[in-house]
Amino acid sequence: MQFKNPMMEPRLLVSIVDDDESVRESLPDLLHEFGFDVQTFSSAEEFLMSADLLQTDCLIVDMKMPGMSGRELQVELRRRCTELPLIFITAHQDEAVRLGVLAEGAIECLFKPFSDTALLAALKTVLRESRKLDGRLTIRS
Repeated sequence: MQFKNPMMEPRLLVSIVDDDESVRESLPDLLHEFGFDVQTFSSAEEFLMSADLLQTDCLIVDMKMPGMSGRELQVELRRRCTELPLIFITAHQDEAVRLGVLAEGAIECLFKPFSDTALLAALKTVLRESRKLDGRLTIRS
């Protein structure tokens, strides 16, 4: 019988794309507490040019940014046939926009400020829907 070493379990990579430096500085700490590896990007364009694009298991992206918006990034990923679970975050509480991105395949759209619990629930949904766990990973809560 083989025993799995919990220290050897693979960790999922969550990439954060947000032009707000405070989000890029604070959100990784929370995600590390949940047990994820994290990369941050200040723009959609920076993310699209990075080697982490193909390594990312989930993308947390701001809706409105200078340059390419979060919705435009969603369209570009689809154009590239890149299946990537998306969690949108936005300071603009517009339920119609939220429902639109969900209809286009986003896992969740959280209004800032959002709770740790809401983010954790969205990440658990990503894990369930992506079926990447295969019973191997858990999120620390």
